[in-house]
Amino acid sequence: MPNADSRVALPVGERQYHIDLGPGELAEYILLPGDPDRTARIATRLESIEIERRNREFATVTGRYKGLRVSIVSTGIGADNVEIAIAEILAITENPTFIRVGSSGGLQPEILAGDLCISAGAVRLETTTSWFVSDGYPAVAHHEAVAALIEAAHRLDHRYHVGITATAPGFFGAQGRPIPQLPIRYPDLASEMARQRVMNFEMEASAVLVLAGLARCRAGVVCAVFAQRTTGDFVVGDAKLAAETACVETGLEALRILADMDRRKVEAGTDRWRPSLGV
Repeated sequence: MPNADSRVALPVGERQYHIDLGPGELAEYILLPGDPDRTARIATRLESIEIERRNREFATVTGRYKGLRVSIVSTGIGADNVEIAIAEILAITENPTFIRVGSSGGLQPEILAGDLCISAGAVRLETTTSWFVSDGYPAVAHHEAVAALIEAAHRLDHRYHVGITATAPGFFGAQGRPIPQLPIRYPDLASEMARQRVMNFEMEASAVLVLAGLARCRAGVVCAVFAQRTTGDFVVGDAKLAAETACVETGLEALRILADMDRRKVEAGTDRWRPSLGV
């Protein structure tokens, strides 16, 4: 094994420092929830499990979902945690596909609490990705992932929207939420994003999309709307669980569709999926 780069704070060997995983322990089709506890809830949907591991906020399960080998890796809250997770996943996989399944706040009046938002791209309000790309660099979802998520939501009969997401570096001031004890610089941020037709606010999408894209991997994002920012409505209790369930189901089904796209590309002798190949 070649000497490790001294600038990278990794232990000797191939097991990754933060996610505590090594080569072969992750599938190439990966679901990325934020909440570590969500990994365990998603794992109940798998027909078999081969690996379960948790280190810090990174909870991982690898197993089979309707025959497809998949992994679920939680990223915790925020773009900085996403950077750690994706960097270490890339070190031990070949060509992973990422689908983020998360929660968000709806910014447009037609988006109801409990709906799903599928991101075509994201406004980079976070700064983690600025250490990798220039400020004008776009955070764009892979077209195959967007198509797969739309098809999955349709098959499952979940109400969904497609548009631009804003990824914030925080939950309160960074999303224009007033804090009685603290002044915030941009109290009108939510209305400004809404005026620009931004669909929803969340905290990880742009990092997933930019970093996956730089690595030439597919990535997509689907988020449940837990809060409607224009009305102040929140989903709680059974309604919150139903919204999370719809999001997770859509993400898992999208991975299956992407795997089917890959099979059809091989059969057609092409490296690009197109609608005429079917899903």
